[in-house]
Amino acid sequence: MNTTIVQGIQAAVAPVFMLTAVAAMIGALATRLSRIIDRARWIEERLDSQRIKNEDAAYWELRRLGLRGNVVNWSIGFLVFCALFIGITVAGLFLDVTTNSVTDSFVRWSFLGGIICFACALICFLAETLLATHTLRFSKQSTGKRLPLERSRENQ
Repeated sequence: MNTTIVQGIQAAVAPVFMLTAVAAMIGALATRLSRIIDRARWIEERLDSQRIKNEDAAYWELRRLGLRGNVVNWSIGFLVFCALFIGITVAGLFLDVTTNSVTDSFVRWSFLGGIICFACALICFLAETLLATHTLRFSKQSTGKRLPLERSRENQ
């Protein structure tokens, strides 16, 4: 095999590891988004069937879930752009070695774009987890009281 092609492949392998991290993050965020959606549907079903004790708390939580969903969507968007930038970086590295073209600036900026998008995605992830923990309502085992959205058994 031509040594320049081998060198091109070797140069392009390092950024590919970042794509693995991006894929793992997208998977984790997709799971979080599905849990947010499931919780919102659960609350909406109970609101529709009038099985919610505190409607104000339910609507507050729905708004909070909507905000969390938006933040997760932004994070996933940043990760998709990160993957695109890293893919462009890999292509640029490969083309630079195999065609002797001058793509140093192109590769540098595309990789930097990928890193910036990844950092923005991590900031969104942090914001979403902070929103999630801020919304926590502790169970009756730890407080001795019913949850704000929970109706007593005799009212059901």
